[in-house]
Amino acid sequence: MFNLHSFAPHLPGFRFRRSVAALLVGLATVLLAPAAGSQRGTQVHDPAALKPPAGARVAIVEFVDMECPVCATTNPIVEKAAATYKIPLVRHDFLIPSHAWSGIAAINARWFDTKSKALGDQYRDQVFANQPTFYNNPELLRQFTEKFAASHHIVMPVPIDPQGKLANALKADNELGMRTGIEHTPTVFVVTSNSKGAPYIEVQRPDQHLYETIDQAILDTKGNAPHSK
Repeated sequence: MFNLHSFAPHLPGFRFRRSVAALLVGLATVLLAPAAGSQRGTQVHDPAALKPPAGARVAIVEFVDMECPVCATTNPIVEKAAATYKIPLVRHDFLIPSHAWSGIAAINARWFDTKSKALGDQYRDQVFANQPTFYNNPELLRQFTEKFAASHHIVMPVPIDPQGKLANALKADNELGMRTGIEHTPTVFVVTSNSKGAPYIEVQRPDQHLYETIDQAILDTKGNAPHSK
């Protein structure tokens, strides 16, 4: 079973305070054990997260684990689709408990987000692209993260998350996924606002069906006002 307490000492230049470590251990206890790359359809319990951001009619919403191999192969497909259609891509973390470093990577990415969202997304993309080189070893991820920060002339502070805000945000994302009904990663939805069709559709094979699903969503929302809240 994945223990978030165990990854705390491996964060770049970071030693968790006991209170933050306790929070992360608590996160591990509330997570289910989703299977990476499962193709079973998601039974949505709460669709609150399956809406486009304000001002958009169509968006992609994705629940990912940064150590999930299928997430790594799906990431460039989803990003290219979002760029091609100029629609938002909303990514949520949903940790697989057995993974050794996905929680570390998620907190790192959120720290880079505080510098700029573009930098955080670049870090996520590079982690996905280099995923096989880390194996099951958080130390290799730490070395990679330090090099990434240095390449952008950034010094990561000690500690990286002194008040546990990033850990709290990560915990909230996992709880959001559980409320939604997420059981596996990646889980990819095309979501719409004021649609004539389905308000959200899960795309179980993004490599085959993502573009046609977006095409249909755009057609179903043509002429409608975008989501405003």
